[in-house]
Amino acid sequence: MTKTTFALIGTGVVGERIINQILAHANCEIVSVLDENKTRLKEISTKYQLPAVETLEELFQSQPNWVYIGTPPVSHAPLAEQIAARGFNILSEKPLAHDTLDGIRMVKAADEAKVHTAMHFPLMYSPEVHSLKKAITTDSLGDIVRIELHTYFPHWPRKWQQNPWIASREQGGFIREIFPHYLQILYHLFGDFTISSHETTYPENEELCETGVMALAKTESGIPIVLNSLAGIGQEERLEFKVFGTKKVMTIRNWSELWVSEKDEKAVHIIPDSKPESLLDACHGLINGKESQIVSFEEGLKVQNWIDQLLV
Repeated sequence: MTKTTFALIGTGVVGERIINQILAHANCEIVSVLDENKTRLKEISTKYQLPAVETLEELFQSQPNWVYIGTPPVSHAPLAEQIAARGFNILSEKPLAHDTLDGIRMVKAADEAKVHTAMHFPLMYSPEVHSLKKAITTDSLGDIVRIELHTYFPHWPRKWQQNPWIASREQGGFIREIFPHYLQILYHLFGDFTISSHETTYPENEELCETGVMALAKTESGIPIVLNSLAGIGQEERLEFKVFGTKKVMTIRNWSELWVSEKDEKAVHIIPDSKPESLLDACHGLINGKESQIVSFEEGLKVQNWIDQLLV
């Protein structure tokens, strides 16, 4: 079978993770990489023996099946419009765009060009979310009575994620960087929901991103949702996505730990035995006519709208 080819725009920390995933996938390969940071581009292309290009036009000449956008959010819409106009499928980092208006531009461009779209939401493809979804659909948790997201950061930006924009109010912050993963999972598991109230706190320096958020929401079926986050506090980093049922409570902790508790019992760490398809499996399958679990730009736009609401 012919390999699915990728061209990458952006070779930062997350971009490098994508590179490693593609290189490890038997049915995928990289045909070009581009980064405006020439030092970083040379470092990455040398380290992984990848064909580096200096312009978008050169990248297009490599004729990839997918172009990956791994740049700051403000650049997503103009890049997506150019990629779609050339007829290439688009894989974008989250959040979809800088804001909802830019997201609408991206959806429109892809729709008019009739290209496939996908977003990098790795939680979607994790065994932990797969197991949580199965527990929900088989009613093993009992009646779902509440969903909660709690994220705590001693440092923002995190120590490993230092760049010029990640702490900025214009493009950065944990609402843009972390919340999209969980808002998408919320939608994937429970469908649409409505944010009824929220309070987002910001520092006095207007150039810096948010320091905290509290929000209440509700699914269309009436399940209450609590969203809660703080940065710059005196504890270890901790992220918990919790689904409360009348029989069991399931928690995805720190991205990849699945915990299950029952009444009067301590939570137990569960190692899922399932191996769902990966994002790259889905990208490869989609262009080969197979049904694949893809988060489209349309779904990304839903998430973008919730992000915009929380940032006000």
